[in-house]
Amino acid sequence: MVKLTEEMKDGFSKVKIFPFATASKDGVPNVIPIGMCQLVDDETIWVTDNYFLKTRENLEENPKASIFVWGPEVGGCFQIKGDAEIKTEGEDYEKAHAMAKSRNDKLPAKALIVLKINSVYECKSGADAGKQIL
Repeated sequence: MVKLTEEMKDGFSKVKIFPFATASKDGVPNVIPIGMCQLVDDETIWVTDNYFLKTRENLEENPKASIFVWGPEVGGCFQIKGDAEIKTEGEDYEKAHAMAKSRNDKLPAKALIVLKINSVYECKSGADAGKQIL
């Protein structure tokens, strides 16, 4: 696993909605906006599954995902890729479930997606666009 830099963590903390991409086992892509997304340490992101359909199906078939971090407040952009684990029980799931309910008690918080970061790519235009930076 790789660890995000302090600058990346700061940028991540400023974003409210993240594009979250997955693909089926056959490579059919899917991307959704997610708001319940938090960096829990330098190499782990928690995503709460409230209303996933294709995203959840994709993660069950192909446990790879990507999050795009961008916004005027970030001062740039980068793409995080990682390996996802779906949790529907246990201490981490219970914490995520409680956090979702504290934001809005109507959210189902059906599962916790634990994304272990394995690479980060540059997204801004220029000679380094698309290059792996971590």
